[in-house]
Amino acid sequence: MYNPFSLENKTVLVTGASSGIGKAIAIECSKMGASVIITGRNEERLNQTFEYLEGSNHKQIICDFHSEENIQALSNQLPALSGIVHVAGIVKTLPFQFVSSNELTNIFDVNFLAPTLLSQTLIKTKKISKEASIVFISSIDGPVITHIGNSMYAASKGAITAMAKNMAVDLASKQIRVNCILPGTTETSMIYTDSITQEQLDLDMKLHPLKRYGKPEEIAYAAIYFLSDASAWTTGANLIIDGGFTLL
Repeated sequence: MYNPFSLENKTVLVTGASSGIGKAIAIECSKMGASVIITGRNEERLNQTFEYLEGSNHKQIICDFHSEENIQALSNQLPALSGIVHVAGIVKTLPFQFVSSNELTNIFDVNFLAPTLLSQTLIKTKKISKEASIVFISSIDGPVITHIGNSMYAASKGAITAMAKNMAVDLASKQIRVNCILPGTTETSMIYTDSITQEQLDLDMKLHPLKRYGKPEEIAYAAIYFLSDASAWTTGANLIIDGGFTLL
């Protein structure tokens, strides 16, 4: 059956695949026929993701993106790739007046430097195939809106979104596409903390025109579009998926 969103015969790397959005993207890509390589720093949770992958020819690699040496080691283990989805990221809520150099560096190392340097390394070593697709999971926080105490995370996501646009231009001659997905609040473990009650979450959902948060697989479907040949003429795009939150 004709399917322009098929990922058959494509090899896709998904970082941060041990939970949440990364896990959903890895699983959904496998359902679409891709050979999936997943990375994460938690071996137990990465194994759980791996068990859900459909089909064969998949691979998992433990990697902590705080270290450039680890990024280089990961690159050395990778085959030629048809696509990458950069999901690995961390969040730290801290009012601006308490932001420190160490905290800022920690956020930027994982959210900005790691995906940027990994992409550059793979380009230089010719491990990203012609007509491949690079997808960054950014956020509406930073590029579009902001929240109290979220300056470090927002800055890192704004930076990766800007970098992606410039990469799209620089890599166009190689027919390599670069796009960003900007999710709003999504139903992952990150939103459930001791400091936020279910009542507060329910009230926040009402601020969205669709009256709910997103599901990880709904972000995954957007990643599949960017990875597939259906988006062959799309590069430098920022796709907002937020239930209409930024419309209000």
